[in-house]
Amino acid sequence: MFLASWSRFFDLGMIGSGWPSVVGLGVMDVFPFSTSVAVGVGANSESVFGSASATVAQVMPRLAVLLEACVEADPRGIVCSEIVQTSPVGGPSGQQPYANAIVLASTTRGLATADSALRLLDQLQAIEMEFGRDRSREERWGPRPLDLDFLFWGELRLEHPRLLLPHPRLHLRTFVLEPLLQAMQGSAPPRSPDQPEPAAPGRDC
Repeated sequence: MFLASWSRFFDLGMIGSGWPSVVGLGVMDVFPFSTSVAVGVGANSESVFGSASATVAQVMPRLAVLLEACVEADPRGIVCSEIVQTSPVGGPSGQQPYANAIVLASTTRGLATADSALRLLDQLQAIEMEFGRDRSREERWGPRPLDLDFLFWGELRLEHPRLLLPHPRLHLRTFVLEPLLQAMQGSAPPRSPDQPEPAAPGRDC
């Protein structure tokens, strides 16, 4: 039932030939959406920790620890995608490419409520500030030393002035969907020994 609702949300027929692939659809069939949390990670300017790619690599283990603490994520089910480089979408011209990735927890034991989701958002924005982001002064869709997007938390549907869940533009952003599918493949349950599959592209954070 929940998978069907996610299929409608992604609007599979309109996203494009690259998403989801046949493999992606298979992963969606087995991925435990109802207990999962995903955070998108992006950067396209230097932070106090270095280049955009270095920043993303530095913050992903922090997010894994945060998800374990804030939403009681099972550490064995926390997976980070590879870092992918993408062109900026919208905003001022002349921006540097983005480094993007996903941190995905496939199993959480914390109760998904508006209050708990907003507490996680507060923690994400505190990490952004630590890496040099100042939301009060930045240009809309301009360069960012770190951008953390709370993408979804299980079946939680939230419309709050500070947070919409699932992220309303998730299904339109290939720079999110590509690493998300990769992380989902890394989190999918293994097949039986007589049905081997290639090594999953996701990795431990």
